[in-house]
Formats: sequence, structure tokens, C-alpha cells
Amino acid sequence: MKLNLVLAMLVCGSSSAYNVSPNVNSNRREVLSKFAKATAASTGLAFLSGVTDAQALEACPPKANNCVRTTWKPPGSTTKESAISTLKEVIESYPQAGQADVDGGGWAYAVEELSSGGSARLEFKSSGKGNFAKFFNGGKPFVDDLNLEVENSGTVQVRSQSRVGDSDFGVNAKRVNFLAAALKEKGWAI
Repeated sequence: MKLNLVLAMLVCGSSSAYNVSPNVNSNRREVLSKFAKATAASTGLAFLSGVTDAQALEACPPKANNCVRTTWKPPGSTTKESAISTLKEVIESYPQAGQADVDGGGWAYAVEELSSGGSARLEFKSSGKGNFAKFFNGGKPFVDDLNLEVENSGTVQVRSQSRVGDSDFGVNAKRVNFLAAALKEKGWAI
């Protein structure tokens, strides 16, 4: 996708020529989608029209020990709206007190656009307790981001990554596995 964007910018100049500029409330997916549509429409570059929700979610860096990237697929002929409803239900079931010795500092939506745009970003915090947190993070909780993108098919692209450090001691995997297990009970393919 980055190659497509770079090629488009080289061919077209810049995104400002097509009135595509990010604002404070724009997320990367919206900006890329607007840019792709504007560029494809004005230049006939058909290859840009293939930008999808799944492409808007980055892969984990190579050999990253603090990042998990996966896909969850709803059962059979589930609509996007139904998939979003189930996903919200499962997210709300995640305990604010954490689980499996992770996320003891709770979680909150940083961006909640599931119903309107099919995306969300949640922030999960460690408890900030213990010598490790005190030494490495000044006693403040470590924050991890969970990004979700729901495609038109209902398939959910998932990425969970720690903001600090290059190892998370399995925290992101525990979080994603908890949510995945709840979806699996509802018939989703994990």
C-alpha cells in the first residue's frame, strides 16, 4: 500500500491538490480512502481504488516482541452490522480490572467509530505497580493500543501493540486471546 501511495503522490503531486487534508478528527484510514478516491477519479489510476480497510491496519514490525496482528472472521453470512454488534458486546465483556495478570489499569476507547466507519482504537493500561513499572516507566502504567478494522464482509482486522519497549512479556497476546476466545464461543473463526 505504501508503494501505491508513493506512486500516486509522485504522479499527482501532493494530496493538497485534491483537497484531501487530515484534520484533528481524521484517522489514517479516512485520509487514505479520500486520497485514493480523489486520485483515482482525477487521474484514472485504477490501482488506487483497491485500498481496503484491511490495508489501513499496519502489519507488526519484523521480529516485534510487543505486537500481535491477526484476523477474526464471523460465522457464515453475518452482516457487517451484526459483526460490529457482536464485537462491541465482546469488548464490553473485557474486565476493567484486567485478566490473566494483564491490563490491571483498565481500558477505554480512544476512538470509537465502529458503527459509523468500522474502526476503533482502545487503550489498555497495566496497573503501573511493581518494581518493573517504577523503574522503567516512573511508576506510571504502560499503555497498549488495540486497533480494530471491520471490513464490509464482517471480518475484523486486529492489531495490538505496546507503545513503549520492544517486549511486552505476552501481554498483547493474552488480551487478543481473551477477546478471540469470546468470539470463538459465538461461532467466529479465529
